[in-house]
Amino acid sequence: MNYTWDFAILTKYSHLFWVGLGWTMAYTLGTILLGSIIGLLVGIVRLRHLAVVDWLLIGYIELFRCTPLLVQIIWFYYAFPVVIGVNIPAHVAAVTVLSLYCGAFYAEIVRGSIESVPRGQWDAARALGLRPWRMMRLVILPQALKPMLAPYVNQSVTQLKNTSLVSVIAVPDLVYNATLINADTYRPLEVYTIIALIYFAILFPATLLGRRFERGMTYDKA
Repeated sequence: MNYTWDFAILTKYSHLFWVGLGWTMAYTLGTILLGSIIGLLVGIVRLRHLAVVDWLLIGYIELFRCTPLLVQIIWFYYAFPVVIGVNIPAHVAAVTVLSLYCGAFYAEIVRGSIESVPRGQWDAARALGLRPWRMMRLVILPQALKPMLAPYVNQSVTQLKNTSLVSVIAVPDLVYNATLINADTYRPLEVYTIIALIYFAILFPATLLGRRFERGMTYDKA
């Protein structure tokens, strides 16, 4: 099969690549922030072992962890408005689903990391007369950060790749803009090669930085 590669034809579409990259990074950072807040709150509340509340939170976590993210996005954008009778803008659907999705994973990371703190630390904090919130903030959470860091970094890196799925509801991220460029140029090999290189250029350094930061935080220096 003979194919002549021509990347020069894509230069006039560079603004679409930049716009798509901007939206991709905005959705990534925004949903990581919201997901972190959700995960922290859900993870801490689950430690209270409140019967009904705990079952509801487990249901939320397992629902989002055990169904494909693509299906969640499509259902929330197309089916959920039918259920509630209100149209949901694409960007609202994208942010909501991505935040809840990563929040479900963060919640288990937070819960597991907090539970890994030795019970002696909990007892010592109680002996000092610290109230539950101050005990959690001043004693438990700082010690839970080390075991929490590695899975948190990995999940955050994965979140950038997850944002590519919002293109199915016409959110103008990198992948959606790539489809527009491809429809205009009929050069899918060049278009998606550039998209792949952009993702790699962001994710590979982020992964290396995350690993280095993870080693520095996880292991005590001699």
